[in-house]
Amino acid sequence: MRWKYIIPLLLVALLLAGCAGTQEEIKPVEKTTTEATEQTETSEKCEIPPNVHANPITEWNKKHTMPDIDPTAFVHPYATVIGAVHIGKYVCVSPHASIRGDEGMPIYIGDYSNVQDGVVIHALETYDKEGNPIEKNLIEVNGKKYAVYIGNNVSLAHQCQIHGPAYVGDNTFVGMQALVFRAKVGSNCVIEPGAKIIGRSGIITIPDGKYVPAGSVITTQEQADNLPDITEDYPFKNTNKAVVHVNVELAHGYNEMFKSE
Repeated sequence: MRWKYIIPLLLVALLLAGCAGTQEEIKPVEKTTTEATEQTETSEKCEIPPNVHANPITEWNKKHTMPDIDPTAFVHPYATVIGAVHIGKYVCVSPHASIRGDEGMPIYIGDYSNVQDGVVIHALETYDKEGNPIEKNLIEVNGKKYAVYIGNNVSLAHQCQIHGPAYVGDNTFVGMQALVFRAKVGSNCVIEPGAKIIGRSGIITIPDGKYVPAGSVITTQEQADNLPDITEDYPFKNTNKAVVHVNVELAHGYNEMFKSE
């Protein structure tokens, strides 16, 4: 009777010993020098580029240009700045903003302005294959031409889009999810949230000191000229001043924090 139990136990023991022997024989596969080199090269090629980098070479632009960013400005690591872009003093560029000087160029952002979360700044092609400027897609400011020009003390609120050719004057507030395209917005203006300014037949100009009501769509110069003036009792008269102050403080604070890390 005892052999009836001993024999199965012996069989189990032999099987376990065989498995252990098999595991000891398994060795890691050593790569050849060529295979290791190929893997390293592939890893380098697939490396994610930094969030601030030059534009690619294209048929309309034969040189790489790195962004020009003032050392007092702050660009969040989750924002993207590409190519021919100037960012002035104490500009705060928030997470997921995209400023791309790779098609229309250059893009200029003046001192103490802010580019908030999800803002897109881009532009139509400004040079042809032969390197000649496409004048209809350029904005002239002080004798120089730009795809997009943002003045000083400008607030670009969350998810708005400034698509060149476009100009936004000093001390202007562009509200959440607003759009400026083929347009010049004057100084001391307010573009309320969701408003769209689109020059259908050419660049239109919003005069200084006007506001564009929330959700409205401005496509002609006549509409632009008839926009209401900002008066003392206008509820958003001082909004931009407060927003600029906050974002200048954020630029300073974030720079100090990231330096310490």
